[in-house]
Amino acid sequence: MKRIQLFEFEDFNWLPPFIRSSITNLLALLLKMLKTKDVVVNLILDVKKQFNFNQIVDIGSGSGGVMIDVIQEINAKENSINLLLTDLYPNPSVVNRINNSNITNLHYQETPLNATDFTNTPKGLKTMMNSFHHMSPKNAQKILQTAQENKQPLLIYEMGENNIPTLLWWLLLPISMVILIIMVLFMTPFTKGITFKQIVFTYLIPIIPIIYAWDGQASLVRMYTFNDIENYLLKNLKNDSYTWTIDHAKNAKGKKQGYYILGLPAK
Repeated sequence: MKRIQLFEFEDFNWLPPFIRSSITNLLALLLKMLKTKDVVVNLILDVKKQFNFNQIVDIGSGSGGVMIDVIQEINAKENSINLLLTDLYPNPSVVNRINNSNITNLHYQETPLNATDFTNTPKGLKTMMNSFHHMSPKNAQKILQTAQENKQPLLIYEMGENNIPTLLWWLLLPISMVILIIMVLFMTPFTKGITFKQIVFTYLIPIIPIIYAWDGQASLVRMYTFNDIENYLLKNLKNDSYTWTIDHAKNAKGKKQGYYILGLPAK
């Protein structure tokens, strides 16, 4: 397996909620800049043609990320679809903000949801947006397995790919870190829900930029390659009751923009 099990600060439950929210808000802004919303909307609408659903259950939602924009775009085009955001460590302030946002068909579940067991999860298309790489190989396989065993549709999207040589990644890491830290300094004023704490720990005590830079770079080598997915995670799962598709995602111009894993119960 090419993937490396490095750590990301976002994985630790001791990380202060305001730092976690600041990081996820920065990521949401980056996704908006890259027009990731359009890529995800097209993926979900393509899934709906193959498997009908009226609710999306997003897993590992953080501060909501791209999915809030996605559901508004989908509901502007299609019949009403509900979006239920969930997380293993839901931030109460984020939950309250989103649930009081008056966005139609949007709700954030207040209680934790464990992605490795779909037995009692609400029905609907399960989605994971840029969070699958956070899972260890053991938990990643459990997620795929529980989707298949419970015959639940699952769409996983990762905005990047682990496609550079690992040695080159290590050599370029210092330069990449500096570039990302500088990016955070420019991006922060444009993030949603910016707080005084975020300003302090960005410009006076630059903890947020450093964490964002490390997590961003670590996520690249933590992403599962196509070979990792096919020959390790799905190796013992494939059968006639469920179909798996792994492919590149593409933007409106037809250029590759990340990849997706789609699992659907056989018709």
